[in-house]
Amino acid sequence: MTLRTEPFIMNMGPVHPSTHGVFRMRVTLDGEVVIDMEPVFGYLHRGIEKLAEERTYLGVIPLTDRLDYLASMTNNFGYCLAVEKLAKIPVPERAEYIRVIMAELQRLAAHLISVGSFLNDAGAYFTPFLYMFRERERIIDLFEMVSGQRLLYNYMRPGGVSQDLPEEFIPALQELLKQMKGYMQEYENLLKDNEILGARAKGVGILTRDMAINIGASGPVLRASGMKWDIRKVDPYSIYNRFEFDIPTGVQGDCYDRYRVRVEEMKQSLRILEQAYQKIPAGPYHTEVPQLIRPPVGETYAHIEAPTGELGFYLVSDGGIAPYRCHVRAPSLMNLTALRDMVKGWKIQDTILTFGSIAITMGEVDR
Repeated sequence: MTLRTEPFIMNMGPVHPSTHGVFRMRVTLDGEVVIDMEPVFGYLHRGIEKLAEERTYLGVIPLTDRLDYLASMTNNFGYCLAVEKLAKIPVPERAEYIRVIMAELQRLAAHLISVGSFLNDAGAYFTPFLYMFRERERIIDLFEMVSGQRLLYNYMRPGGVSQDLPEEFIPALQELLKQMKGYMQEYENLLKDNEILGARAKGVGILTRDMAINIGASGPVLRASGMKWDIRKVDPYSIYNRFEFDIPTGVQGDCYDRYRVRVEEMKQSLRILEQAYQKIPAGPYHTEVPQLIRPPVGETYAHIEAPTGELGFYLVSDGGIAPYRCHVRAPSLMNLTALRDMVKGWKIQDTILTFGSIAITMGEVDR
């Protein structure tokens, strides 16, 4: 016997502990079943793209830190590539290797938070999250070593990086990589065949391959749906074409696949890091660039494979010292557009899990 109930609307957020930031879901429920969901964002109003028009090209870099604030290094990376492309600024070999090392360490750190918080949403109350936060702190120690900061690094510059690696960096990186292999096995033993995680995540929140392509999804969200697309491979930037690594993909595009893709990507980041630090050459860590960069009149677009997906920067120059126009192609914003279709028909508790599996950061959703 089916019990008929009157649909009602429930607001979740913008300060709900499971919305991971200032985001509101306006959920229409029939009992516990979601029959519709309207995503509502617009609570930050930081206007980073507009602020960029009033700053010098170098002055925009700290703004990029604040997009996906869990992946500040890669934000710097994408923006610097766009400026270098627009102003035709060369990058020394050593700086390229340093950038790749920082980007892959940042991918590891971001995925540790994404997976840990997702598992928390799945009911594994804090144990896996604290394990992964432990390793993230080790990575943040390395970032602090090179930049003096632990969250917003402002480290990369057009033409290279702000300062060279200190002598103690490579030995500390080697020690971390050696220990991370054991930590990764620890995660697998704890989680891979966990019955509760499987029951909560397998078959839930499915995003089909076609739907993922149609909404412009990217990163782990797209690859979990079976699409083998990684900008480091399909449109290599920096020196990524020199490294051997694989592109993990899922089959069903459910919450479990998105979790597994991130775990496998962490293993591939470890592979890249092993190759990068062994090959890093001596030499300058930056190209001498004037404080006030004046690119020729024109426009450009540069994109990278950030931890959440394709992060792109579109810049327009009028020949002045500030961008005439700056637009950010934010992967979290694009990936979030699928949420409504992914949660319809599922229970309210599945909505929390599905939202967590997308792993967005509101800093780049609402600019």
